[in-house]
Amino acid sequence: MATKIDSVGARNVLKIRREPYWHRVSKGAFLGYRKMIPGPGGSWVARMLDETTGGQKYSALGDFSDMPDNERFDAAKKAAQTWFDHREAGGSAIGITVGEACARYAQKQRDAGNEVVANDYEVRFRRWMFGDRKLSNTPIQKLTTGQVNDWRVKLAKAPALKQDKTKPGTRPRAASTINREMAIFKAALNLAMRDGYATSDGAWKYKLTPIKDATGRRDCYLDTNQRRALIEAAPADLAALLKALSLLPLRPGAVAALTAGNFDKRLGVVTIGKDKSGKDRKIGLPPQTAAFFAEQAKDKLPGAALFARADGQFWNKDSWKYPFKDAVIVAKLPPAATAYALRHSTITDLLALHRLDTLTVAKLSGTSLAMIEKHYGHLLGDHAANALALLAL
Repeated sequence: MATKIDSVGARNVLKIRREPYWHRVSKGAFLGYRKMIPGPGGSWVARMLDETTGGQKYSALGDFSDMPDNERFDAAKKAAQTWFDHREAGGSAIGITVGEACARYAQKQRDAGNEVVANDYEVRFRRWMFGDRKLSNTPIQKLTTGQVNDWRVKLAKAPALKQDKTKPGTRPRAASTINREMAIFKAALNLAMRDGYATSDGAWKYKLTPIKDATGRRDCYLDTNQRRALIEAAPADLAALLKALSLLPLRPGAVAALTAGNFDKRLGVVTIGKDKSGKDRKIGLPPQTAAFFAEQAKDKLPGAALFARADGQFWNKDSWKYPFKDAVIVAKLPPAATAYALRHSTITDLLALHRLDTLTVAKLSGTSLAMIEKHYGHLLGDHAANALALLAL
């Protein structure tokens, strides 16, 4: 005969034992109550028959100590039913937390050889996920729309980080940045669902919808004369980096990370390491550009910075920020000019002045064809108008 566990009185008089007292919920599915101390209080567990293997699967549900004694049975039964439904839908018998889902996603990138991407994701998760212990420790099956919405609101209210990370930011966080953080979080949760740790994306599908029109066109364009003026106004070590950024449509961080070993003088080829695109790629340089790279690599060990600071160290966004701003002022350029504006300017020239096809530009710059069309589609429109003009009779 089954032992009653659905009332406070019945549970209080149970004998202490490690084996749970079981309550049948449905065929092959049971809710258990484990009593390990005298009087009130105990933990709840779900048990379900695995029809494929014939074995029993278990899921610890907790003690529900934050609820009144008389509400714990119903709460435990509801949690057990959620797990039963999850298993019947093909979900994994093993549960993971939201934090574990994020860690698995970063590790997946590392296993695929995307070390830089994995490191970037781990930094983001430490900043926006692992610091929120309640959310991070929430089983993904119990994640609610309210929790995801609260996370999104908190993210949106957080000011943008200072470049030097030594002072709290005051500038509002850009919508594009919010979208980037949400996209990574959503991808981690979706991976967990694909792997069977969740059977529904209802908690996050709509709450992590990107903000519309968050990423506008890169409008700060520097023409050739302005780029020359910027290079001339910069210190010699920074000038070399800026010249490289003016010769190739690359992300500033990718160029700053180049080593002397990344340049093959014999072939005139530079290998761009794994930047935001996540893949290595090789670019054959024209003779004049190759000569400039060879000059920078002269007498340097393979692991040394190709475009080094005066002290031999690698450049990064923190070290070039203020010297770059000073050069912008001296060169009398628009205050909106940034190192990234050089990339935008070179891509613009390749498309608008040199009429290079979008697929080649996308490959050179290490971005997708879709992103090129999104940010530079207005230039392609001019191409189409000029081509149509040639059809005139």
